[in-house]
Amino acid sequence: MSLPRRIFLGAAGLRAWAQEPTTFRTEVKLVRLLATVKDANGGLVGGLTKADFRISDNGAPQDVTVFEQHTEQPLSVAIMLDISGSTGKDLKYEIDSLRRFAQALFGSGNPSDQAALYTFNHEVARASAFTRRLNVLERAMRGLKAEAGTSLYDAILLGADQFDGRHGRHVMVVVTDGGDTTSSTTYHDALEAAHRNDVLIYSILVVPIENDAGRNIGGEHALEHLAASTGGKVFQPTIGTALDKAFDAILRDLRTQYLLGYYPKNVPLTRNRFHTVKVDTATPGLRVQTRSGYYGDAIP
Repeated sequence: MSLPRRIFLGAAGLRAWAQEPTTFRTEVKLVRLLATVKDANGGLVGGLTKADFRISDNGAPQDVTVFEQHTEQPLSVAIMLDISGSTGKDLKYEIDSLRRFAQALFGSGNPSDQAALYTFNHEVARASAFTRRLNVLERAMRGLKAEAGTSLYDAILLGADQFDGRHGRHVMVVVTDGGDTTSSTTYHDALEAAHRNDVLIYSILVVPIENDAGRNIGGEHALEHLAASTGGKVFQPTIGTALDKAFDAILRDLRTQYLLGYYPKNVPLTRNRFHTVKVDTATPGLRVQTRSGYYGDAIP
């Protein structure tokens, strides 16, 4: 099933900024943050309490009003699989690892966890809707053929839209070998769609080439920023056990997430609709992995 292409109007086309001083507004919308905490060695840190976290919104301190330690809210995981021509020799191995990832996902955690499979080359297609049936996903993985270009940003934007109205945690796992070549949307459109739908992006860059020759370094940097901005992470494994370890690391992150929430108050508005959120802990040496912000009010 091919998905229709949709293009978001860029934020620049919507702005008519007035020369006004910064103002403040109290919002009633809850801002939810999924957070993973790691120590200086990259080890996952559990056991923190609400009092251990500090949040600021556009620089203004916020009160944590929602807190879950090791949240078990159901997962909706959208697997975005690159089937462009350049993935041909590795696609079979990627599918094998994806199958094991789905087995592990459904084998533990919340019984309401679900996954969907989308493929992309020069166009984006839904191979399987959200399901908990492993055989449905496995059937969707059969017979995939690698061909054509790479519409990565189209895939992320359209995939992010599929989370609209879904309860729980929204996670996207992008498996690709490089950057975008054929999208009709932009990197910024894709990033905004992810933020609007509270999507956490993990990128798996399957890069078999050990040196920089032939690699899309710009595309890799874009994926790194997409992941970091949404609270996810980028992995750059080779085919084989390293790829399986990347999927295992994603599952460990998802099983040890904190859920934080706050109602914005006394937030200074700027001319940018994007609110910058920062989260840290009172314990030195700990790093909080979460999204960089959200789209909200701005100076009209």
